[in-house]
Order: sequence, then structure tokens, then C-alpha cells
Amino acid sequence: MENSTGQQQNQSSSATCENLPSLLSSFVDTFVDFSVSGLFLPEQKQPQTPQNPLQTHYPAPDRLIAIGDLHGDLEKSKQAFRLAGLIDGSDRWCGGSTTVVQIGDVVDRGGDELKILYFLEKLKREAVKSGGQLITLNGNHEIMNVEGDFRYVTKKGLDEFDVWGFWYGVGNKMKSLCHGLEKPKDPFQGIPLSFGGVPEKFCHSIRTRIAALRPDGPISRRFLATNLTVLVVGDSVFVHGGLLKKHVDYGLERINEEVRDWINGLNGRRSPDYCRGRNAVVWLRKFSDELAKNCDCSLLEHVLATIPGAKRMIMGHTIQEIGINGACDNRAIRIDVGMSKGCINGLPEVLEIHRNSGLRVLTSNLLYQNKNKSYAGAERKEGLGLLIPENGPRPVEVKA
Repeated sequence: MENSTGQQQNQSSSATCENLPSLLSSFVDTFVDFSVSGLFLPEQKQPQTPQNPLQTHYPAPDRLIAIGDLHGDLEKSKQAFRLAGLIDGSDRWCGGSTTVVQIGDVVDRGGDELKILYFLEKLKREAVKSGGQLITLNGNHEIMNVEGDFRYVTKKGLDEFDVWGFWYGVGNKMKSLCHGLEKPKDPFQGIPLSFGGVPEKFCHSIRTRIAALRPDGPISRRFLATNLTVLVVGDSVFVHGGLLKKHVDYGLERINEEVRDWINGLNGRRSPDYCRGRNAVVWLRKFSDELAKNCDCSLLEHVLATIPGAKRMIMGHTIQEIGINGACDNRAIRIDVGMSKGCINGLPEVLEIHRNSGLRVLTSNLLYQNKNKSYAGAERKEGLGLLIPENGPRPVEVKA
């Protein structure tokens, strides 16, 4: 009996020792996450892997919220989520079964890029536990940063990544002390020490940002590879810039998986062709010009006709100073209001779609309501693609 008990204790002790490396790795990752973001991420039920298929088409939920470009402004990002009743006073998910789509462009122009990425990841995990979901898209600025194009990076943005680089390095050193763990990969491997035309004082920061965001980088792989590039929810098509018929013919699922594979380091350094140039899915502006008369409505109609059941295309990318609005009989909905202080510091607005009651805009801007009322009748100004109450979204004033 004593021998049996001793054997069980030895087996239990052995199992505990075998688990120590993975437990240490998990602890270090949590330590680094908190040091960088100030957040403890909830446990993830089923971690995404590069092999997991991406879902491009979703059925229409009872309530759908669309949020535009965030560009490194954490406080404005939180205001947008509060506006839609998605987070409580402690920034925890309270949106129930709501489906939320963030249209891309989280990075650049501000100093809270990583904090927003962590914040969105936290909400994704919390939403799933309540029967909701948060789906994030790639914008042109995500694509640019993975390619190493940092034209719109701010000094505060560089500083934030320096903080990440320091703590990530500390975490790797801690892991390297554990014999049961594989030696951590050096994220800086192959990155030059200096760059032509870049002042020496910024070179380390540029190296750190490249290390984090290049294909298969720790940040790009963790936060951006799980993004979609094109999404269909019910009768709404979501894309950062816009879609052309050639993109639909190429295959929406194919686009999502190829971009994911590229970000995961499986398809070279340069992004796919459909992510580059003025007619790219993340750069197109044919349907987002603030003057509705400049939008190619016949082309949009043709594109939507190639996507079964699609009634509208919802886009970011182009700032709408008048707020969220529609063009082409509300077949084009433009939701980038430039809310970031790095853009035009616009008041947050979000688009709400109810399965039974249609579309409306949630806004903290009282002037938005006045504008819609003044243009809702026959005397509305020509060229302004405003959301007309009788045909499209109804603006609702909500204090942020």
C-alpha cells in the first residue's frame, strides 16, 4: 500500500515537473502582456492557428455594429464602443450577443496602437463568452506596416513599440533560462542596424517596429494574421477600401486566406497585388468620396450583384467630415469619421444594423441630427450623400 502511494506521488510530481516549462512560458507571456498593455487577457477557448480556416460569411445577427478607423487613439476607441453600449465603465464587454465589425486602420497616426490591439483582443475573448463576437479587418495601414512602410508612424507610436521591445526581450531571456523550453527566436534576426535617411536616434525604434510587425513578427502574427480583409455579414459587405468585380471573381475567401498566410510569413515580404495600388481592396476610393456625385454607383451596383444577397458595401479609409453617411441610395455606407486625434479629432460615431428595423447611426454629435433633418426633404443639398431617414439609417443622439 505504501509503495503504491509512493508511486502515485512520484508520478504526480513527475507530471508537475513536466508541465513546468509550459506553465513558465504562460506566466512570462502574461507578464509581458501586462507590462506592455496594462491588461490581463482572458483565457482563450480555442487559440487561432495558421491552419484554422477563416470564416468570410456570417449570418445576419439580431444586432450588428460597425466601427470605423481608430488610428492609435485608445480613448476615442473606447468612446466608440461605449456609444454602442458594448463596454461598461470598467471597459468590460457588456454587448451580449452583438456582432461588432471594426473596419481596420488601428495602427499609425497615434501613440496607442498596441494598447488598442490588446484592448480589441480582450474584447474578442470576452464577447465570445457572452455569445457575441468582435471581428476585425485589415486596413491599408496594417498592410503598410507589415511591409515596413512607416510613413504615418508618430514618435509616440515608436516609443510604444520600444516599450514592447524591452519587455518582449526580458520575457525571452526568462524563457531561455528554462531547459525544458525551446530557445526563443530572435525577432531582430536579419534586420540591419541602420537605415539610409533615418536619423541614428530613431534606428533602434525602427528596428523594433520592423521586428514586431514584419511577416511572422510577434505582433503581426498574434494580432493581424487573425484579421479578415473582406467580410460578409448577412446582406452587408465589409471592406476597408472597396471591392471591384475582379476581387469578387478572384474569391473573397481566397483573399482572406492569402493575406493571412502572407502576414504569417508564408508568402514572401510583399503583400498580394490586390492589397497594393489605388484599386486595391484596402486603398480603393471609388465609392467613398464625400461628394456622392463622385461615387461610381453603377460600378458598385454591378459589384454587389456578384455577391449573393448583398445589399450594401460598408467601408472606412476615407474620412467623412459630415459623419457616417451613405451614397448610391445607401448602397455605399462610409463609416470613417476621422475620430482619432491624429486625424481630424472627429466625434465618435458608429453604425447600427438591426435585423428587423434597419440601419441607424449612433452619434454624440447633435449637429449631425440637424444636418440630416435639414436635408431629409426635397430641398436637401445635391451631392451630399447623407443618410435619409425614410430610406436609410436614422441618426440617434447618444451621449458618449
